[in-house]
Parts: sequence; structure tokens; C-alpha cells
Amino acid sequence: MKKKNRIIAINGESWCRTVTGIERVAIETTKELDRLAESGKIELVVPKNAQNLPELKNIKIVRLEAEASFFPKWTQVHFQKYVIKNRRLSLDFSNTCPFFSPGIEYIHDIFAKLYPSDYSANPRDRLIQLYSNLMYRRIARKAKKIITVSEYSKKTIADTYKINPDRIKVVYAGMGNYSAIEPDYSVFSQFLELEEKKFYFSLGSLSTRKNLKWIIEHAALYPDEKFVVSGKSLESIVPEELKKTGSLKNIIMAGYLSDGQVKAMLSKCRAFIFPSYFEGFGIPPLEALSCGAKIIISDAASLPEIYGKCACYISPDKPDVNLDEVLAQPVESPEKLLEKFTLHNSAVRLYDVLKEYF
Repeated sequence: MKKKNRIIAINGESWCRTVTGIERVAIETTKELDRLAESGKIELVVPKNAQNLPELKNIKIVRLEAEASFFPKWTQVHFQKYVIKNRRLSLDFSNTCPFFSPGIEYIHDIFAKLYPSDYSANPRDRLIQLYSNLMYRRIARKAKKIITVSEYSKKTIADTYKINPDRIKVVYAGMGNYSAIEPDYSVFSQFLELEEKKFYFSLGSLSTRKNLKWIIEHAALYPDEKFVVSGKSLESIVPEELKKTGSLKNIIMAGYLSDGQVKAMLSKCRAFIFPSYFEGFGIPPLEALSCGAKIIISDAASLPEIYGKCACYISPDKPDVNLDEVLAQPVESPEKLLEKFTLHNSAVRLYDVLKEYF
């Protein structure tokens, strides 16, 4: 029996962190929820050092005096104390939960559980892996409702932790109004060697799962093909392959690019390439499709479920492929895909879950 009349408190730690995929989901979904929510039902609880907070009409922003600095102190001490003291129901977007009061909790994927070797580089990585596994298990056992972003993730969570899949709700991730972003073509003044439709573009945090190794090994085999890789290295997980890119002249490590610069790259590349061997959803190929780019993506994990016949596929562990032949694969128009996976649709599905507890 669900307890009704609960105020839902969103964990606002994302407003203090480097914005990668999960943080973007939290920030943009919260804004969209504000358009749907009835006033007084949802709060956004943020640390003192939260930045770039949105103007919200129906979701109250509660700023605590504590700062979010030492991970995971904010969630396990300050946010948890607020939730328990004020009898709130937590909503966490970031694969974590208040240990003693889990509520409605996202598990985007259980990467740290399934690929522990990717966290073996140093003691910090191993601590992150242990904490992630603790959070997965606690959410699986005690959360009021588990949210995940694909049927693939739902099945892996249910099978791994042997729980009733009915406790897991799939809320597909969605793309916001990407058309509103103006492409910044001045980025090409930094990379004069790039010719339109003669380079491949890749985007994502430079974590191990993004499989930079595939691009490096393929580029070594095909020196006449050019690759531009954009992304910020995560402090905790830096792939060994990052050190090898300097020896290949046909790979440009572009570092962090703004949304406008990314859109310019997507509009001019021959194809967007995404060789990840593990994704809970994978939004960047969706953004690429919205720019009219062809996409070459891995045939692993959730990606075939999400992108269906709208993508060209590669194996994440077989870099010796002819990309001309890959791009010759017939694909369907992405129009229906782009209509399905919107931020609005994602927020509506999540809000339907939240309403069960109001």
C-alpha cells in the first residue's frame, strides 16, 4: 500500500557537478517536470554551492546551508537528513539514494557491477565501484520504485538482483529542444584540416565504456580516415587508450566543445560514431540524428533497442571494418524515433510515477 500525500524531494546535487549525461538528464527533466507539476507537490533540494539554478514555477527550490563537496557526503548526510526530518520521498537521478530512506530512484545502468575491471586502475576508482555497487543493491532491495531508461537495463537489474521486474519502471531518456541550439561553425577555425563530410565525429565522456580503444585501433588500420573525438576525461576513470592518441595523426582530440560547436560538427561530419560497449540508453546518437547526421553505433547493450533500423551497426570489439560498407547499410528515417524520445515524453512518464505518491 503506497503512502499518499508525500512531498517529493529531488536530490539537487547535479547542479554542483560536471554536466555529463546523467546530470543533463536530471537538470533538463526537472525543468520539464516543473511544467507538469502541481504546485506544492515537488521540491528541488540543492546544496549551498549549487549553480545555474533554473527559474521554476511549480517546484519549490530549497537551498540547504551544507555544500556538496566530498562525494558522497551530500546525499548520505545532508540530503538524507532533510528527507527524514521533513518526511519527504526522495527522487534521485544519479544511481544513488539516501541509504536509510530510499524513495523513487533512478538506476540508469549497473555498469560498475557488470564491468568491475574497468574500475581497477587506482584506489579511487575501486572506491567508486564499491560505492556504486552498494547503491545499486540498496535501491534494488529497498526503493519504493526503481526508474531505468531502457528495457535492456530493466532486465539486467531484475536478473542481477533477482527482484520482481514490476518494481522497475522504464522511463526512456529524451532529447530536449536541440533545434534551438545555434551551430557554432567558428569551431572549424581551430581545425583547418577538416573537410566537410570527410571526417567522423565522436562525442561522450572519455570513460572506458565509450570505447575510445575501437576508434584508435580502427584509425591505425585506416590512416586515410579522420576522426574528431570530443569529450572531457572523467577524473575517476580515464581510459588507458587516451595516452595513445598522440601517436596517430588522423585522430583529433578536440576536448570539451560547447553545444553549438558540437552541433556544427554533427552537421558537417560524414557520420557520427559511437562504439560504446555498454549504454543504458545513449542520447548522443539521438542528437546526431536530429542534425541530419548518419550514425554508426555499437550493436551492444541497449543501443539496438533504442535505435532499431535507424542506425548502422558495428561490433564494439571488431575495429577492422570497412566504414564505407557499414554506411551502405539501409536505414530508416529517424522521424518517428525523434518524436518518441523527447524530453517532454520522458517527463510525462516520470510524472505518472510520481503522481502515485501524491
